Amino acid sequence: MILPFEKEFSKNASSYNMYNIIQKEVAKKVISLIENSPKRILDLGCGSGEIFNLINWNLESFTAVDISKKMCELHPKNPYTEVINANYEDDELYEMLRRKKFDMVVSSSSLQWCSNLDNMAKKISKLSRNCVVSLFCEGTFKTIYKQSKLEPFLPNRKEALEVFEKYFDIEYSIENYNLFFEDNIAKFRYIKKSGVSGGKRRLSFKQTKDLIKNYPLDYLEFEVLYIRSKIPLYRAD
Repeated sequence: MILPFEKEFSKNASSYNMYNIIQKEVAKKVISLIENSPKRILDLGCGSGEIFNLINWNLESFTAVDISKKMCELHPKNPYTEVINANYEDDELYEMLRRKKFDMVVSSSSLQWCSNLDNMAKKISKLSRNCVVSLFCEGTFKTIYKQSKLEPFLPNRKEALEVFEKYFDIEYSIENYNLFFEDNIAKFRYIKKSGVSGGKRRLSFKQTKDLIKNYPLDYLEFEVLYIRSKIPLYRAD
């Protein structure tokens, strides 16, 4: 089954790096939260390789998973890197991954699309005791929600924290970003191209037209939740 967000990411894969400004900032923050240079990393929702490209220490293995075939094609390859085109919620994928050893599981700007975040966190905990993840939360596009009277489609940060606290001893931070644009048309073009909307059409034509005309801010809002496990790095030897 092709999920809606796969279609959007794939369609815009060639121009994705032009529009993932916030995702790049989030990936840098994720990397800054990784301590003690883990040697065997699993990256869930790897995209075109933002996390991989930021790693500046030696690795033994890097396993990258993404649902978009075109994103996987863009991801850097080398002898110690395995790129897997799969849905990271797929049970068959996890049966395969559990045969591998990971020092850490990383996911940047991806887990907000889980159909079942609790099940996802549980699966991650069985692969490694160490994780660093980031999720876009419901404060993203909050003025758009308010103007259009839409329900937020991204996770509630409190509920996301409660999920990860069930499986990990965590610490967390919440950061808000504002991305400025010259006009409202450019804002909505960014939403479509960046993939932050998950590839789903959330607004009717009339709602979109009204927002382009009346959106009151010269920036888009983003809320990102960062979570990492607090235990010292445990190498899965």
